[in-house]
Amino acid sequence: MRAESSATAPTRIAVVTPMRTFGTLQAALGVAAFSLTFPATAWGLEGFGPWSLVAVRSVLAALIAGGCLLALRVPVPGRRDRPGLAVVAAGVVVGFPLLTTLALRTSTTAHAAVVVGLLPLTTALLSALRMGTRPSRTFWTASVAGAGAVVAFTVQQSGGALTGADLYLFAALLVCAAGYTEGGRLARVMPGWQVIAWALVLCLPLSVPAAALALSYEPVHLTAHSVAGLLWVAVGSQFLGLVVWYRGMAVIGIPKASQLQLAQPLLTLVWSVLLLGEHLTVAAPLTAAAVLVCIAVTQRARG
Repeated sequence: MRAESSATAPTRIAVVTPMRTFGTLQAALGVAAFSLTFPATAWGLEGFGPWSLVAVRSVLAALIAGGCLLALRVPVPGRRDRPGLAVVAAGVVVGFPLLTTLALRTSTTAHAAVVVGLLPLTTALLSALRMGTRPSRTFWTASVAGAGAVVAFTVQQSGGALTGADLYLFAALLVCAAGYTEGGRLARVMPGWQVIAWALVLCLPLSVPAAALALSYEPVHLTAHSVAGLLWVAVGSQFLGLVVWYRGMAVIGIPKASQLQLAQPLLTLVWSVLLLGEHLTVAAPLTAAAVLVCIAVTQRARG
């Protein structure tokens, strides 16, 4: 029995390692897609009001998702999965896009990106509470260190007091982390793309009238930037990015996948300079680099 067990062990490792690598790659692709969300939102706000932008992006993403569900004849989720899908819808379809869009009316994308660097720790904490995951002490130490760097940056940038934009961003962290946690859990029992697809479709009865109402009150000025920004947040951030993100979370686990998002502030800082022409303070890239070091530690930590 021992000889047989030892003979099969390398095979198991050989199978598991590529799966985890592929899962990490998918989660990383999701982070790359998310890193463009704030710059794309800033572009969208050049032609749309904040409420119109959020509602229209949700409708467009839901139409794409619904089309995929119909084309593949995917059965409606069971009753037991619907509460989780409602949390995903409230967190990543409505809450996070709306709160961050409101914040970006007065905050730079660079500042918002670094504040959202707290999302990995928030997600890991909610995952531990909701699903009973128990990451190692090294994991938590690195996560808290990265979060501490983000908090210090936020306080320094705001002159020691939180702004209204910061309050929007911190609220966005909580609802998004809840949506990520439930989505990661559901992605273990259904394909990841179906998780976000059904969440988007679930919001259609709310997003369609909201879009019609918002567009009737907020003026629209279509430009190349505003259209490109709208299309990216609807297709890239709201649908495709979340598809690969949830698939990755299902393979490597919610805590480790969430820590990959520590790289998101650094990527968004790069986009804010290249696409928006923002000028960074010295603290922004230093903070982003600090949390990037933390991500390496969390990915190597066991548990």
